[in-house]
Order: sequence, then structure tokens, then C-alpha cells
Amino acid sequence: MVLPVPVRGIVSVCVWAGVSAGAACAAPETADAGASGALPEMTVAPTADFALTGDGSAPAWKSTTWVPLQRRGDGGLDYETRVKLLYSATGLYVLMDGSDARITATLTEDFLDLWHEDVFEVFLWTDEAYPVYFEYEISPLGYELPILVPNFGGEFLGWRPWHYEGERRTRRATAALGGRREPGATITGWRAEVFIPWALLEPLQRVPPRPGSRWRANFYRLDYDGGTATAWYWARVDGTFHQFQRFGILRFAE
Repeated sequence: MVLPVPVRGIVSVCVWAGVSAGAACAAPETADAGASGALPEMTVAPTADFALTGDGSAPAWKSTTWVPLQRRGDGGLDYETRVKLLYSATGLYVLMDGSDARITATLTEDFLDLWHEDVFEVFLWTDEAYPVYFEYEISPLGYELPILVPNFGGEFLGWRPWHYEGERRTRRATAALGGRREPGATITGWRAEVFIPWALLEPLQRVPPRPGSRWRANFYRLDYDGGTATAWYWARVDGTFHQFQRFGILRFAE
């Protein structure tokens, strides 16, 4: 059965211990991306570090183009969703934008089950030799869920980061368009701007990326206007959002 929302592992209260040498495991061969038979690709341009505004107004964003996400399945909400990426010597910049009519979000703490409400999501799989990737979620209200996910044969759990402070902590900001940034507000859309430091992703392999590096990734959105979830993806998945073998390809430019 194809699920309309992502199936999740239980978020552990254990610390982020990283990947031990004993956790090495060859990932399964890349699965077919779906009807197209090809994985989507995105080139990530370099940038100097810059401050986040939440609305994507920093001049650096003008150097790259929007990449659309696709709505999953028939029916659902007819909203547009798109993403931009940049990278610097210290981390990855992500800007996500979605049209919307209402902020369906009430949670007011980090590390909660944000996927039960409106949310943007980022999945980063840095090394295809290991079935371990980083998942990041952010709500319209600016609350986040950063976790490391080991996924062995479809069995996965989310691990919270340890010493999540200083250079290891994300920077993030959100903005409501056409309305107030508050639960239940009428809006025309919302944006989320996130900086994910390389220091947070260590000791994942191939971090930081170099010019010419290839990572795998996916980007998702869930929206609950009308009480039913509508989902969007960049790389097609048919069930859980954790089908990492179907993630698209990021190529880091010179």
C-alpha cells in the first residue's frame, strides 16, 4: 500500500553517536526512479557565507535558480513548491518556497513530530557506501527537527545531535507571505531558509563536499490544509520518504 504520508522511525532520545566502524554496510543498488527511469540532478553553486532573512532576499540567492518539486499522487492541494541550494566552505544553504492558503502548524518546540503538520524537509545522503543520511524538517513557525538516520533494510530510527551548539548548530529563519506567521493564519505562501553546517554532519563520509563531489538528496513538503495531507517530492518516492535509494543527485560546482 502506498502511504499518503511518510512512515517514520521513533525519534530516539539517545545522543548522536555518529557512525561507528562496525556500522559500515554497502547500500543497495540504486533503484529505478520511477516511470521516468532517471534520477533528477541539481547543480549546487558555491557562495560566500551570508545572513539568513527567512524570505530569501539575500543577494546570494540571485545566483541560482528555483527547482520545482512535484506533487505526489492525484488530487490533493494544487500548491507550487520549489527549492534553491548554495554551498560555502562552512555549510549548505537551503531555501524552500511554497504557495499556501493557511498555516496548519501548532507545535512550538524543536525536536517534535513536525511532519504531522505543515513542513518542509531536506534529506542528505553524503556517501552511497553507507545507509546513513541526515534528515532536516522545519515548520512555518520556525521549529526544527534535525536527525541522523541509519536505515538498514528499511528499519530506521532518528538520532538527535549531541553537543548541538556553536558551529554545529543550524541557522534558520521562516517567513509567511501575505499574512502573519502564526497558527491558523491566512497566507499566500511561506518560505524557509536554512544553513546546515558541515560540522553538524560529521562524521558522515565525504563531508564537506569538494567541487565535483556528488551527493544524493531529496526534498519534500507536507501540507495539511483541509485536514488531509498533500505531499511533494523532488525525486519520486512511492511509499515512505525514507526510500534513500531513489534520492536525486547533487553535484557541487566549482
